[in-house]
Amino acid sequence: MLPLLRRVPRALGSAAAVLRVAPAPPPRPLLQPAPRQCVRPFGSLRVRAGLLRSRGPCGCGCGALHTQGDKAFVEFLSDEIKEERKIQKHKSLPKMSGGWELEVNGTEAKLVRRVAGEKVTVTFNTNNSIPPTFDGEEEPSQGQKAEEQEPELTSTPNFVVEVVKDGGKKALVLDCHYPEDEVGQEEEEESDIFSIREVSFQAVGESEWKDTNYTLNTDSLDWALYDHLMDFLADRGVDNTFADELVELSTALEHREYIAFLEDLQGFVKTQ
Repeated sequence: MLPLLRRVPRALGSAAAVLRVAPAPPPRPLLQPAPRQCVRPFGSLRVRAGLLRSRGPCGCGCGALHTQGDKAFVEFLSDEIKEERKIQKHKSLPKMSGGWELEVNGTEAKLVRRVAGEKVTVTFNTNNSIPPTFDGEEEPSQGQKAEEQEPELTSTPNFVVEVVKDGGKKALVLDCHYPEDEVGQEEEEESDIFSIREVSFQAVGESEWKDTNYTLNTDSLDWALYDHLMDFLADRGVDNTFADELVELSTALEHREYIAFLEDLQGFVKTQ
């Protein structure tokens, strides 16, 4: 089990949730998990001071803006890309067990699985999926480099599960997430590393989430009903094993996109 995931006991799900009251969410696409704010530390990025920055076009006659700062920026990005590739754990995306088919479109990923007359679709987005880290929590040990002290970044995205019966006109949609606050107790025999936030029925084929459809918020839900909803997901392959593998897949996807972003940024600065 990944160390950054927080464990939430099923029986305490509603009891802890009643301590907070969330306003009604704004309209959003049906298969788009709700975004959350987070901060990504810049890994091995280093600050270089004392750079001379020319403000006008270069003297080569091309009319483009070439500054000493841009040159240093490109060199810096080149070093950073090499470092990120060096620590990249997965050169190819890890596989999901259970017969899930993966579709990737940029930062959005979709997992599809068919189970006895049902189609189960899980959608998530790697943007803003890395929980914020807080500096100063641990002091570096003597003789250890600062880079070695940096925590491993783990992507724990919100995800939406959509279950559709063959020939059905309604889809059962469950909005899930990985809780960031510790609520569980170690003595509990069973715990879930993800939780359900909202449940709703939506028309099959609808691209937008309709606020006129009743949405069940689990903040004040009876724990027995919540437990049955979790079992319903587990019977369709969305359980703790799935949640662990989803984190590994999302982390690999996010890191791949981050490296691609650095490469695009390097090419953009270089050609200016």
